[in-house]
Amino acid sequence: MKIAARAATVVVTLLATLIAHPLPAGASADPPGTTERTIAMGDWDRRYLLHLPPERAGAAETGGPRPLIVALHGGLNDPEYVRRQSGLDEVADEAGYAVAYPEGLLGTWNAGACCWFARWSGVDDVAFLDALIDTLVREGVADPRRVFLTGFSNGGGMAYRYACERSARVAGIAVVSGALAIGCTPGHPTSVLAFHGTSDISVPYHGGGNMDAGVEFPFFPVQMTMEYWRWLNGLPALSWPVPGGPDGCVGTGPGPLLVALCTEQEGGHEWPGYASEMMVEFFGARPPLPKAA
Repeated sequence: MKIAARAATVVVTLLATLIAHPLPAGASADPPGTTERTIAMGDWDRRYLLHLPPERAGAAETGGPRPLIVALHGGLNDPEYVRRQSGLDEVADEAGYAVAYPEGLLGTWNAGACCWFARWSGVDDVAFLDALIDTLVREGVADPRRVFLTGFSNGGGMAYRYACERSARVAGIAVVSGALAIGCTPGHPTSVLAFHGTSDISVPYHGGGNMDAGVEFPFFPVQMTMEYWRWLNGLPALSWPVPGGPDGCVGTGPGPLLVALCTEQEGGHEWPGYASEMMVEFFGARPPLPKAA
């Protein structure tokens, strides 16, 4: 009886606290840390991890929506792998960002001409990312004007695809060892930061090879891909050192819109140790998307 009475007292106290101090409009009730979630996509529940910063960090201080990073794992990997690989949680916590780590079909994303199971099955991963972002915006977790994507390898290719097809929803992307594997005609300028090693044999820096099994089409050279993004955005040549970046990081110069490439000499198919901190700084320097009409 004493336990039941104490429990009732706790419940009454919590209810009184919520009545006296309600959550701000649009605020998320999710606790800090990492939780596993799913989104129903037809007959299939798509899985993702959501990491939220401590209450003291960034926009969380006001209980309002946070800038969101959607981090896409590489081929034949999973959300937990890219969490460990990137170390994004710690960097995002410091900056007050939420991070979502979605999971592709059997570890793959349909990035266009790549990759494997997702491409063969015709999975609509663009629709999945739409649903993921919409869910987090509706729940008050994410600010729709500050949504960013990053990804490794096949996940980087998926980040490119989403920016190509949903450019008005993306405030910037950062791609690690990824390839543009789809025709790209975005309707809205998009800032792009890329990291790539010259000795990458999976996604060759200088291009060549085939993008996927049964796809006899070569990878574009990385510098050609970046020149394409520069041209799409109407920006000058990639000749300016990127603030905060190591040697080998060059971009299109000061301004709200930026295309930049960090070339790792002799670097392989890997996530550079400095990349996560640099990409969060890159995201933080981008202006929010225009308000919806």
